[in-house]
Amino acid sequence: MPKTGRVLGVILALFLWVNPFVFAHAEESPAIRVAVEGAYPPFNYIDQNNELQGFEVDLAKALCEAMRSRCTFVTHGWDGIIRALLANEYDAIMSSLEILERRQKRIAFSEPYYRVPVAFIGRKDATIQAVTPKALAGLRIGTNDHDEQFDYLQANYKDSEIKRYSKLEEANLDLLTDRLDLVLGDRFGLAKFLESREGAACCRIVGDVPARPAFRYQTYGIGVRKEDTALLDSFNAALRQVIADGTYDRVRAKYFPFDIK
Repeated sequence: MPKTGRVLGVILALFLWVNPFVFAHAEESPAIRVAVEGAYPPFNYIDQNNELQGFEVDLAKALCEAMRSRCTFVTHGWDGIIRALLANEYDAIMSSLEILERRQKRIAFSEPYYRVPVAFIGRKDATIQAVTPKALAGLRIGTNDHDEQFDYLQANYKDSEIKRYSKLEEANLDLLTDRLDLVLGDRFGLAKFLESREGAACCRIVGDVPARPAFRYQTYGIGVRKEDTALLDSFNAALRQVIADGTYDRVRAKYFPFDIK
C-alpha cells in the first residue's frame, strides 16, 4: 500500500475508534413521529390500500426530506389529538390544526403552512369588475352566518345588502336562482359548487377578498410541545425552504388549483 494510503487508513481508524458514536447515532436517530387524523380528505386520508395520502401527508414528507430527518406517521382520532401530543405519543401534529389563541396556551405552532383563502363568486353574466366595498355597493351578498366572512361583510360592506345563511350551500342556491348577486365563502367550499354541473354553468370566481380592508384568515400550523424548540425551528426552516424552492407549490397543485399559502 502506498504511504499516503497507509496514513489515511490510520487516520480513519483513529477517527472511528475515538468517534464510533457518530455513525451509530446517524443510524439510530429516533424518527420524528407526525400525527394525522387520516379522515379529512384531501388534506389527509387513508386510501383503498390502507395507506395515508393527502396534501398534509405529502407536505410532511417534503419537510422531513428538507430536514434530512426520518419521519413516521401516526394516525390519531381528532378528539384528544393535542392531549396525546402532550403525553409524548408522538412529536408533532400536522392535521389541519388551526392556530388559535386557546391552543397556543397548550402547545407551540410552526409558521402557517396553509390558510383558508376566501373569495366572492357571482353569475357569469354579471358585469362586476371589482370586489371592493365601493364596487359592491347596493348588491346582495350572501355568506355563512357563523363564520368570519359574515362579520367582515357587516363591518366593511355597509352599503351592500348582507344576507346570512346557516349553510353555504343555501347561499349558493340563492345565487343560482338570482336571489343574490354574490356569495362570499372559503375557496374549498366554493370549489365544490363551481365543479358541480349547475355551478359550472352559472357562476365564476369574481375575486378574492381585497387586501384592504384586511381579512383575518384561518391559518393552520404544525403543533409541537412547547419545550421542543429545536424541532419547531427545524420545521420552520424546512417550511421556508420548500416554499422557496418550489416544492410546496408542486405538492399543493396536486390537490388545489389555487394558492393556499
